[in-house]
Amino acid sequence: MNSEIGLKIKEWFLSYGFTNDHALYAKTAVIIISVLIIAFIAYFITKTTLVNIIHNFVKKSKSEWDDILLNRKLLNRLSHLVPAIIIYGFIINGLSDFPVWQGKILSAINIYMILIGMLIINAFLDAVHEVYMTLPVAKDRPIKGYLQTISIIVIFIGSIFIISILIGKSPYKLLASLGAVAAILLLIFKDSILGLVSGIQLSANQMVKIGDWITMPSRNADGDVLEITLNTVKVQNFDKTIVTIPTYALMSESFQNWKGMEDARGRRIARAIYIDLKTIKICDEPLLERFKNIKLIKDYLIEKQAEIEAHNKTLGVENDRLSGRNLTNIGIFRKYCEIYLDNHPKLYPLNSPYSLLVRHLQPTEKGIPLQIYVFCKETSFVEFEKVQADIFDHILAIIPEFELAVFQSPSGDDLRKLKLSALT
Repeated sequence: MNSEIGLKIKEWFLSYGFTNDHALYAKTAVIIISVLIIAFIAYFITKTTLVNIIHNFVKKSKSEWDDILLNRKLLNRLSHLVPAIIIYGFIINGLSDFPVWQGKILSAINIYMILIGMLIINAFLDAVHEVYMTLPVAKDRPIKGYLQTISIIVIFIGSIFIISILIGKSPYKLLASLGAVAAILLLIFKDSILGLVSGIQLSANQMVKIGDWITMPSRNADGDVLEITLNTVKVQNFDKTIVTIPTYALMSESFQNWKGMEDARGRRIARAIYIDLKTIKICDEPLLERFKNIKLIKDYLIEKQAEIEAHNKTLGVENDRLSGRNLTNIGIFRKYCEIYLDNHPKLYPLNSPYSLLVRHLQPTEKGIPLQIYVFCKETSFVEFEKVQADIFDHILAIIPEFELAVFQSPSGDDLRKLKLSALT
């Protein structure tokens, strides 16, 4: 059909006295201009009419996925293929008299369509990821790394076809010849390959997900995971700084995931107060009577005192403080802390699955550590720190009531007072 039209155009120019060569050039120019006009009209109709019709239809639809596809300008990129296909169809027959130019133009159109095709596929993959992120499973199973892998493969294959067109060789032969440079490609894409493998392992083993709070001191990361991609994991620290960690580093290095704590709805408090050893003593009767005024431990003291007296009486050492059992100020204080924590509304009590313990650790040159080991119901950073601070504010303030003292290294003021007292 195109050849018949071309012959008629050529005959028309010959009838006006054009030479055969001039008529051939004129015919070719007319065909090229006509094709460009038709391609522009087709692109304009596709861009303004069909895209707008689809746009209005999508806006009326209740589905979200079609809106996402529209927002990713997938249709706009598809519309660029229409003029390329029209020009390609006409050039095959319209430039048959100029095989050199025909080959070059067809090569350029093929490269253009390959580039547009890659952009369309990438836009589609981005839309797929955005649609997937609206699903509940997206938080536990991120797929961005896999989609980026597909995108890299598409770009790689597209690049092979473009290079094959430019050098005039078969893409299959070009792929076969790449075996010699496989080591170089592995070196170039080392991070991507390691990231892909690590991403699969992280996702399959559910080691880390978007939204998890992770701590990785070696990478200065302590915050929430914002994004998991093929090559990197983006973490927003609590100071609002962003840390980018290589995906493979989460497999090769250690990190702490606080997701288990958040799921369990309990965050551990494990902090010690160092008690000065010189202030620990056996309680005499007046001191015990004073402690009985503390409501939290009154019942405990009465019961414990009766138990110790009965025990000492059995051994016949009721009048020997050194040989029998006795209540100490640190032991009573330890019990006070335990009952206080057990009654705290923000902490899990003794009868819960979570541990609640007030214990002594190994004595040191700084005194004996009295450790508070308990689980808080508040897991968020701010609320947890408030609860922990309130607890230790109270414990530190109440210690002198038990005639105990917290160990503290002497300061310059302490040394000055000691020197003054020695002089006087």
